[in-house]
Amino acid sequence: MWRLRRAAVACEVCQSLVKRSSGIKGSLPLQKLHLVSRSVYHSHHPTLKLQRSQFRTSFHQFSSLANLPLRKLKLSPIKYGYQPRRNFWPARLAARLLKLRYLILGSAVGGGYTAKKTFDQWKDMIPDLSDYKWIVPDIVWEIDEYIDLEKIRKALPNSDDLAKLAPDFDKIVESLSLLKDFFTTGSPGETAFRATDHGSESDKHYRKGLLGELILLQQQIQEHEEEARRAAGQYSTSYAQQKRKVTDKEKIDQLQEELLHTQLKYQRILERLEKENKELRKLVLQKDDKGIHHRKLKKSLIDMYSEVLDVLSDYDASYNTQDHLPRVVVVGDQSAGKTSVLEMIAQARIFPRGSGEMMTRSPVKVTLSEGPHHVALFKDSSREFDLTKEEDLAALRHEIELRMRKNVKEGCTVSPETISLNVKGPGLQRMVLVDLPGVINTVTSGMAPDTKETIFSISKAYMQNPNAIILCIQDGSVDAERSIVTDLVSQMDPHGRRTIFVLTKVDLAEKNVASPSRIQQIIEGKLFPMKALGYFAVVTGKGNSSESIEAIREYEEEFFQNSKLLKTSMLKAHQVTTRNLSLAVSDCFWKMVRESVEQQADSFKATRFNLETEWKNNYPRLRELDRNELFEKAKNEILDEVISLSQVTPKHWEEILQQSLWERVSTHVIENIYLPAAQTMNSGTFNTTVDIKLKQWTDKQLPNKAVEVAWETLQEEFSRFMTEPKGKEHDDIFDKLKEAVKEESIKRHKWNDFAEDSLRVIQHNALEDRSISDKQQWDAAIYFMEEALQARLKDTENAIENMIGPDWKKRWLYWKNRTQEQFVHNETKNELEKMLKCNEEHPAYLASDEITTVRKNLESRGVEVDPSLIKDTWHQVYRRHFLKTALNHCNLCRRGFYYYQRHFVDSELECNDVVLFWRIQRMLAITANTLRQQLTNTEVRRLEKNVKEVLEDFAEDSEKKVKLLTGKRVQLAEDLKKVREIQEKLDAFIEALHQEK
Repeated sequence: MWRLRRAAVACEVCQSLVKRSSGIKGSLPLQKLHLVSRSVYHSHHPTLKLQRSQFRTSFHQFSSLANLPLRKLKLSPIKYGYQPRRNFWPARLAARLLKLRYLILGSAVGGGYTAKKTFDQWKDMIPDLSDYKWIVPDIVWEIDEYIDLEKIRKALPNSDDLAKLAPDFDKIVESLSLLKDFFTTGSPGETAFRATDHGSESDKHYRKGLLGELILLQQQIQEHEEEARRAAGQYSTSYAQQKRKVTDKEKIDQLQEELLHTQLKYQRILERLEKENKELRKLVLQKDDKGIHHRKLKKSLIDMYSEVLDVLSDYDASYNTQDHLPRVVVVGDQSAGKTSVLEMIAQARIFPRGSGEMMTRSPVKVTLSEGPHHVALFKDSSREFDLTKEEDLAALRHEIELRMRKNVKEGCTVSPETISLNVKGPGLQRMVLVDLPGVINTVTSGMAPDTKETIFSISKAYMQNPNAIILCIQDGSVDAERSIVTDLVSQMDPHGRRTIFVLTKVDLAEKNVASPSRIQQIIEGKLFPMKALGYFAVVTGKGNSSESIEAIREYEEEFFQNSKLLKTSMLKAHQVTTRNLSLAVSDCFWKMVRESVEQQADSFKATRFNLETEWKNNYPRLRELDRNELFEKAKNEILDEVISLSQVTPKHWEEILQQSLWERVSTHVIENIYLPAAQTMNSGTFNTTVDIKLKQWTDKQLPNKAVEVAWETLQEEFSRFMTEPKGKEHDDIFDKLKEAVKEESIKRHKWNDFAEDSLRVIQHNALEDRSISDKQQWDAAIYFMEEALQARLKDTENAIENMIGPDWKKRWLYWKNRTQEQFVHNETKNELEKMLKCNEEHPAYLASDEITTVRKNLESRGVEVDPSLIKDTWHQVYRRHFLKTALNHCNLCRRGFYYYQRHFVDSELECNDVVLFWRIQRMLAITANTLRQQLTNTEVRRLEKNVKEVLEDFAEDSEKKVKLLTGKRVQLAEDLKKVREIQEKLDAFIEALHQEK
């Protein structure tokens, strides 16, 4: 039974394998099999139906490479008995392996492997670019997140659309051929060009082609454009010429004025920066750090002496004293050659010049010293002018002229202020010279009336110094009788102990003077009524301002070598040339310095002792502060007081702003808004009137009033901090300065222009709101309304009292009587009050019949009254009646918040006036808060900036400081500072002078 089952199972397996194109390979014992056992057999073969395997067979499923269906095998005829068959299996295996499909498959696998290895090698050769990924922006890697590339691709035109946009190459070829024919000989284009020159007959032929027509049109357009441009150019040229004639002169004047103002402005800025630089440099030099040894620069003797003279010059100008230290004073008539002599001594053309015009408008102190380079610099500037370069020489002359014009005050021609200039160069003699304005005999137009006297006073101030060397310059080309300066010099130095006479322009004198002995008399001191230490004759050029110093010196030496004056012994060799003159002046200068400097040092020591004693006796507990130091102290105090503005509490700001704003607008609110609206008998009319008037008020007046109140409040607080006493430590010496700074800062400060616009919006929104949220706001509005009405009622009572005079109590107690006018007013008041008692809801205006009734009633009692007087009295009486009624209504509205909140309609208790005053109160609070923010955030800082600018301007203005910081203490401190500085510099100079000996 089990065998049948196994056969059935095997049959089913075989059927399934046949359906899947598979076969079965069985392993059975060889002796038990059928003759066809060595061939592949099928389970459905008829010869196998009766054959059943006695043993368990192992089945192996296999499939061919091509998965082909099994062919029906051709079986050999069955022969009974055993017939062995030899099968050569290696040959069959080789045949299978050598089939073409295996070769192709193998080569594909090998080639793929080789290609993969080659690709990996190439990939290893490529550098790793991931380290440079940071160079590319992140937006490139994320571009697909932001840009829809597919959408862009769809939006682009396709090939058909691009083909439509492409040019028509056939038409282009045709146009190029026409152009080629046009430029060839005998072409229509050439004929067209000839047509433009020869006539209308060829013009027809020209227009045959399209290109010819275009060229003709272009030529016509160009002709019309040229005509239009020519006409417009002629019109504009004529108009511009007329306008230029009118405005050229104005432009020139305006540009010159602007240039002068700009130069002066930058000059002030430059001086301020140089001053700051000098102070910082002084602080750095004074700083003595431990472990650091500063190298002390050794100054030359003449530089030290020049510094002493500079300090003395400031001291003399400020305190009207005169030192007795030596200096060479160069004086002479105008255009006598003073400046030329000084330039020959300095070996540079450093001064501005003009033929016959006054160029020296203030004294110029020139300190000459020897140095490796020929340079010049001012004492208050670090810029060096190279005197070997013409550009620097021109700049130096321009700078000297600018400084002279700056020193000259308005309405004057000359100034006593000194310009200090240091000149260094090889071969220069060490000395200090002062070039003074030339002495004049007549004041010409354009000069100040006191110019002559001022020049004389300046010259006398320098020459009256007993140790000053007077270098008297006389023009040799003019008559000696026309000299003015010789009389002045003879008055200052009658014995001639410190005067050196210099005759200039000797070359012209030798040509023009008929008698050469006259020149000899001048040099020997016999012609002029004056005496001198020495007499010199010099030649300072041929009158050409562009001549160099070397050319002038060569001309001078050549002249004196060939001069008859020397050949005939009228002049001695040591009396001629500027070189001998400079040597003689230098020797005389240093001789005078050594004789007088120690005496001057002793006099300043005595002055210093006296000043220090006076300070100790008068101000024993105060530190010696000069004017500049006091100004710095006051500056710090003022800035601290401005800073204290930012420490005012916000609550204080808002309280004073709200109070000040209400005081400013209360009259308008009550008189122009509340009282007219309250006359209406209807609640809706009241609200409409109020809204219209509030809108008009907000648009036109309220923001401007608010800004004015805020600005006045800021001024009051700033003034309070500036003027309130600080106790015992308060120094009244700064009061004038603080007041001036306060006034100038307030004058410069302007409120922000955009504040009104922002305030207008905020105030409009605040007044639009009518919603009172809680009972506390309601009570606050009623209290605010009562205060306002009580104040108005009090004012009205006072007005009525002044109108009717004293009552019976004051008449009996204070013995006062009423005037006739007051009596009439009182009777009229009483009559009007009777009428009001009869009709308490009387309107605000009296009717004409009511006025007549009142007048008749008064006349019946013997009181004559004018209708205008009745109206005036009625205004005050009715005003008092209305205010009392409003106060009573306000008291009733205390319990009206519930009705207001529930929107009850009760004609007896309509509190619209309370809502109005709540809106006003809320607007005041919001406005005060907004203004407080503007004050603390913006305006206080801007005011502080203005104060700093004012203080900087005052610091640069020495006259302002002298005017604002006054008093005996200030002057005494200034004297002490100057005298100490002079004495210290004199001691250092004397020590250096002894070392040189």
